[in-house]
Amino acid sequence: MSPIVNGQDNRLMVGIDIGSANITCAIGQADSSINRIKLRGISSTLSTGIKRGTITNRNELIDTLEKVINDTERMANIKITNAFLSITGEHIRAINTQAAIPLNRINGVNGGIVERSINDADIFQVLDLAQAVSLPIDRDILHTLPQEYVVDTLNEIKDPLGMTGRRLEGKVHLVTAAKTAMTNLVSCIEELGITVDGLVFQPLAAALATLNNDEMELGITLVDIGSTTTSIAVYHEGTVQHSATIPIGSSSITNDIAVMLQVSIDEAEMIKMKYASAKSSMSSPDLEINIPSKNGGMNRSIPEKEVSKYVEARMQEIFQMVIREIARANIKDPLTYGIVITGGGAELRNIVSLAENSMGVKVRKGKPINIDGAQDIADGPHHSTAMGLLLWPLYTTDHLNMKMPKNRSIKGLLEKIRHTIEDMF
Repeated sequence: MSPIVNGQDNRLMVGIDIGSANITCAIGQADSSINRIKLRGISSTLSTGIKRGTITNRNELIDTLEKVINDTERMANIKITNAFLSITGEHIRAINTQAAIPLNRINGVNGGIVERSINDADIFQVLDLAQAVSLPIDRDILHTLPQEYVVDTLNEIKDPLGMTGRRLEGKVHLVTAAKTAMTNLVSCIEELGITVDGLVFQPLAAALATLNNDEMELGITLVDIGSTTTSIAVYHEGTVQHSATIPIGSSSITNDIAVMLQVSIDEAEMIKMKYASAKSSMSSPDLEINIPSKNGGMNRSIPEKEVSKYVEARMQEIFQMVIREIARANIKDPLTYGIVITGGGAELRNIVSLAENSMGVKVRKGKPINIDGAQDIADGPHHSTAMGLLLWPLYTTDHLNMKMPKNRSIKGLLEKIRHTIEDMF
């Protein structure tokens, strides 16, 4: 990954990770000379008004966002004016597309032909064409991530700038999302007087914070286990090859415990985090969990191992769905470096052991890297997306964030991206 040159050595970065269970806001200061972020402030609060990436109560969400933003501003002693937001949900879809353009050649002296080198405008044009796919009217492009370029018959080229040839082909990973979901999320933040610099699909942000270049090159999958969804991003040869959202998360475990024990959601969540094990064989058959009585009923208890059996069954289901999604990437050796799990669901006890047994590969919890000052404050897997949002402006290869060639209009590009279907069809 090559950082984007932004011309500002110490600018502030703000990321707001909006999940169904928690909303986290983080402020960082970029040091472009070493391509790292220093954490200046972070705050997290229980989420309200949003579920599965869809806003269920706009006023509640805005109130919660205002609280977490104010807390972060006080901690960092900085006023937030711009931010990157995370987004997830079942409405997000991803496909791989490609396009090619002929490379114009310049007539040389005495009627000869001189092949000119590939410039920024050529690369921009081929990526523009690659993202010009026919989308439903209610969807829009979230990310256009270059995978590789082909110049004539030479493939696996990461940067064709300056090369010569007759034909340039670009292959991209295209992430799309529902326009309504994106618009409503942005409007909530803008109502608080904050400009949204961009929306980022959660596993892509988490991957930036937790994966290194060797892992992305040789093959690894980021699995972000959220409350109501599980999102994945498959990396190979340094780029995203496949991404998807699975409509099930760790809150399903909480619901299972609540139904099984006839307790409230809050009590079930406490039992899950304090006693449950993702792998039942690693839990105690002798430890009894006391369940508070209700309405004068008798006190009850249940073995820890019994609760863990239900937890293991649900996690096995999630991991099987993850394996099926990884298989759809259709690449050789997609898991050379195994799997990295992030998100709140990754905090479940013994989850790494169960994941390794279920999927047959090496598994580790994601820990943010390239973030100074995060140790013991924001180095857990549930903070990975927020930390990745701080890194996104420095490291993203998203075509939508690329600098425009000087001979093109920024306004014209934005119109072209926004109205791709109308322009092309």
